[in-house]
Amino acid sequence: VQLQASGGGLVQAGCYLRLSCAASGRTFSSYFVGWFRQAPGKEREFVSTISRSGGNTYYTDSVKGRFTISRDNAKNTVYLQMNSLKPEDTAVYYCAASWGDSGTHYYTDYKHWGQGTLVTVSS
Repeated sequence: VQLQASGGGLVQAGCYLRLSCAASGRTFSSYFVGWFRQAPGKEREFVSTISRSGGNTYYTDSVKGRFTISRDNAKNTVYLQMNSLKPEDTAVYYCAASWGDSGTHYYTDYKHWGQGTLVTVSS
């Protein structure tokens, strides 16, 4: 599967963005998907993951209550709705996927990676 992340941009703190991860292939519903981010000078960080059915989701503590992950398997797309953005959310956001029911916060669970989309939140 090939992944394409989009939707990043420059916003002010408190605003929102919705990222999209579009996947190629007819078996996308067989993949769990995660979002990771990497800020300048920092290591890659797990953000959220969603099971292949969409029934299970998981978030890192810093985004709980602000970010929502969802998927539309008919459109081969996973979304990350990001509300109440903070400057510390500034990073390149990557979507990643792997065959199976669900994944964890370990980036090694994910075999396929998209190219990343930049989110910049100004204070």
